[in-house]
Amino acid sequence: MPVLSMFYGIIIRMFKEDAGKHHKPHFHAICSENEIVMALDGEILDGFMPKSKIKLIEAWMELHKEELEANWKLLSENGEFYKIEPLR
Repeated sequence: MPVLSMFYGIIIRMFKEDAGKHHKPHFHAICSENEIVMALDGEILDGFMPKSKIKLIEAWMELHKEELEANWKLLSENGEFYKIEPLR
């Protein structure tokens, strides 16, 4: 699963999902032993993450929403993607 970004111990991944279980554009955020699946509209689809980390992820997502949408489209069409700047 491609790594799009890393910041504050959080790894953001996204992958092509042909017939996946989430049925909407999303990414995976992993931090230590926790993982969430977050839709590009901010809905948490699966998993657990401490609230403090979720706030960081939401802030990053808001800054890079267009890039996330573009990556979802790229990955869906041809499996390509590009890195996204971390939260600073």
